[in-house]
Amino acid sequence: MEIIVEKEHQNPLLRRKEIRFRLEYDAQTPSRSDVRKKLAGLFSANVDNVIIEYIRPEFGKPEAKCYAKIYDSPEDLKSIEAKHIIRRNIGETGEEREGTKEES
Repeated sequence: MEIIVEKEHQNPLLRRKEIRFRLEYDAQTPSRSDVRKKLAGLFSANVDNVIIEYIRPEFGKPEAKCYAKIYDSPEDLKSIEAKHIIRRNIGETGEEREGTKEES
């Protein structure tokens, strides 16, 4: 798996770095967690501060167009990002799922 950064933008207002990149891979499309780890290593960031907004595979090619955000802190991430995007990237524990069912 190889990451090719196409555009990088520092957003000081939201305290994050926004990255558009192309992902090249050999077999199947890599999981979000694998891409998050690779991107965190590439930008020397904490994996918990990385959010993959989307991974869009190209038809017939072993590559995908992607968009990610790297926040300065986990608190910024939780206060700015939508809950479903956080769940999609980080997941939730069984206790959190049970807590949301009880509230509804």
